[in-house]
Amino acid sequence: MAIQVCLSQVLKERGMTSKELCAKVGITEANLSILRSGKASGVRFHTINKICYYLDCQVGDILRFDGRLEDDDAQ
Repeated sequence: MAIQVCLSQVLKERGMTSKELCAKVGITEANLSILRSGKASGVRFHTINKICYYLDCQVGDILRFDGRLEDDDAQ
């Protein structure tokens, strides 16, 4: 996938568990797990805003572009 999710690393650096983040952000552990695994096809800006707020990070800390163009037709 062209967008890499680095949420696990940021959680570890901040000493926060997924469960704690879910409670603060207001999302289910299942949805956070999908996001962390990189299998999410989309995420609301509102959710990203809350994640960044509670982790005290920038969007670029949790989402990274690998430089490739992902072709939706190839899947």
